[in-house]
Amino acid sequence: MKNQVFGSVYAENYDLFYENKDYEAECDLIEKICQRYAGSQVGTILDLGCGTGNHTIPLAHRGYKVTGIDRSSDMVKYAETKAQLQHAELKKAPQFIKEDVRCLELDESFDAVIMMFAVLGYQLTNPDLIGTLGTVRKHLKPGGLFIFDVWYGPAVLAIRPGDKIKETSTPDGKVIRMASGTLDVARHLCQVDYRLLKISGDRVKSDGTESHTMRYFFPMELDMMLSFNKLKLQSLTALSDPEKPADETTWNVLGVAMVTE
Repeated sequence: MKNQVFGSVYAENYDLFYENKDYEAECDLIEKICQRYAGSQVGTILDLGCGTGNHTIPLAHRGYKVTGIDRSSDMVKYAETKAQLQHAELKKAPQFIKEDVRCLELDESFDAVIMMFAVLGYQLTNPDLIGTLGTVRKHLKPGGLFIFDVWYGPAVLAIRPGDKIKETSTPDGKVIRMASGTLDVARHLCQVDYRLLKISGDRVKSDGTESHTMRYFFPMELDMMLSFNKLKLQSLTALSDPEKPADETTWNVLGVAMVTE
């Protein structure tokens, strides 16, 4: 399995697909975690796998100095355009960089690193995962926080992926996204195949496909991989309710880790 992710068709419609996702609430959650765990005030944030900037830009609105990283040039382009349109309202303009999170080298360290919307799950092999967590560690200040969400292995195996159809209205028609998932249990992977139909009136304007392969994680696996990079897992809870421990009903879980030395 390999990822063919966030090409021009998917990137163009990304914000339509997730227009009902409450990014502001997730930014509230990020702030609460920073207040709970950080030893000092968080002012700088590195957003790895920032996509179209849906966490980066709201955090910049709140006064944080945020740098967003994504390997998709299409996603970065949309993020930059959105930030430019909101430039006058931003307390601090975010910076966006097209780069691979597995081998990022910035001459800067941050109070917190975030990887939201299951970005860590795109690291399919152990070398990729270790490289990405190495990027996290090298860009964190002493005592810095790593905040992330992933698919939780016990829940993925209990619930299993199914077929889904999402239809979203556009000014001249609609976009239909069809998704189907299959598991590779031995490698902790779920491949999600997407078909994207863009319809204008009664005409199909475009018809494209993408495959996203996602890794799901188990708690001891996460603890061990983080510890290789001198990061200590502090909590693993339901993303929808950070007071609820991760269990077989919590497909998306929120992880918090801290630099140990």
